[in-house]
Amino acid sequence: MTTVTGAPVQRAKRASQTIPDSGADTHGPALEPLLFELARPGRSGRHVRAEKTGDVPEKFARKTPLRLPELTEPQVVRHYTHLAQLNYSVDAGMYPLGSCTMKYNPKINDRAAALFADLHPRQSYRTTQGVLALAYELEQLLLKVTGMDFVTLQPQAGAQSEFTALLMFKAYHQKRGDAATRRRIIVPDSAHGTNPASAAMCGYEVTTVKSDARGNVDLEALKSALGPDVAGFMLTNPNTIGLFEERVREVCDAVHAVGALVYGDGANMNALLGIARPGDLGFDCVHINVHKTFSTPHGAGGPGAGPLCVKAHLRPFLPKPWIVKEADGSYHYDTAREDREPERLGDSIGKIGKTLGNFGVLARAYTYMKTLGEEGLVETGRDAVLAANYLLALLRGKYDVAYDRPCMHEFVLTAARQKKQGSSALDISKALLDEGFHSPTVYFPLIVPEALMIEPTETEPKETLDAFAAAMIRIAERIEKDPAAVHEAPTKTPLRRLDEVGAARKPVLRYRPA
Repeated sequence: MTTVTGAPVQRAKRASQTIPDSGADTHGPALEPLLFELARPGRSGRHVRAEKTGDVPEKFARKTPLRLPELTEPQVVRHYTHLAQLNYSVDAGMYPLGSCTMKYNPKINDRAAALFADLHPRQSYRTTQGVLALAYELEQLLLKVTGMDFVTLQPQAGAQSEFTALLMFKAYHQKRGDAATRRRIIVPDSAHGTNPASAAMCGYEVTTVKSDARGNVDLEALKSALGPDVAGFMLTNPNTIGLFEERVREVCDAVHAVGALVYGDGANMNALLGIARPGDLGFDCVHINVHKTFSTPHGAGGPGAGPLCVKAHLRPFLPKPWIVKEADGSYHYDTAREDREPERLGDSIGKIGKTLGNFGVLARAYTYMKTLGEEGLVETGRDAVLAANYLLALLRGKYDVAYDRPCMHEFVLTAARQKKQGSSALDISKALLDEGFHSPTVYFPLIVPEALMIEPTETEPKETLDAFAAAMIRIAERIEKDPAAVHEAPTKTPLRRLDEVGAARKPVLRYRPA
């Protein structure tokens, strides 16, 4: 045991038989020590010649030591390697996280992104023509996929793209002279939580409309909520229940009839590739989580990118600068000089992030799209939908379906039946860890009680889908016989079930020696 801020913390076990340099004289699975416990005074990762003290000006010289653990390089590498071996990753198994599209990231994408690792973000456009060419070509690909007219690559996440779009909505209405009266944004009750949050950050009031019995936006409820004070409507399609909005054109027409705009949340774009384009369905703009749809799995909160594609009437309000391609094939920013902000932005909302956003993520997306080609992207969308419907068919007998009709790339089960038997969606997810699978998204969307949101993606073979379904079925059958059997799960992972309330209310954030 190690004491961290007074609280006892059980260290994780690893498979190695002994711990080098730990002082432990044990065999069998051992505890992975902390770096501070491995450290010994005088150890160093490399030999560094003594430097003259005058090399560092006195005012910048440290007065106290850093108090970092003193270790050799192999110790540090092995420590983090051991910890990595305890983690679950998409390289090790399936990630069925609904709404997240945690597909496998081909290694060639990482190799392509690494080609740009040494470039400086402030480097002149004259010496980064290849970067601009890639970005420009990616823009054209995204426009073709979405059916839109113009795009900005600046947003560094889907939520930031939402925020950008709503700032543009505000600028659009300001240009029309009715911004002062349009104070509301409407969102469905199944929306991602970032939708109302982005609207609130832009100063809008949020109105929620319910879903109908088939999981669509209730069109009559929407029409009742619409009025001259509405600035826009935010819609995810396919929605967060994994279903295609069957009356999406009528929805967009109703919003446009009152002079408002329709924002498309593209978090679920993976289902539409080669099947439907938001620009053809009536959306005024749509963001794409390229880290989802075009790979770069984004566990632990990053990295991400959320290009925003818009119709022509919103183009004047896009963030500046824009990439311009000249007749001779060269590229530059429309500001003419990259070393200063444009003197006059016009109607643009200005810069909202780095000029090219998270470029490594964009480079991966470009590589992914160019590798697959048009036919491959079409197959991607169809395979994602096929995989989800196949898995849904396997699980329908043991679990209730929230909205039982053909799904798109994901589907939502409800563990309400298991809850009545004495186990919850959380218990099922924890039991899945013992089966060797990452858990699905749970308790979202909020309109589905005991929600289990499952997205297999197109990258998983049939054998993996069969194995996942078999594990889910075994858990359901265990609950039928003995609901308490899963209450302690997981029991086979390095750490057992945590005290989630305690972790949230009394987090242990700082190491203190025992």
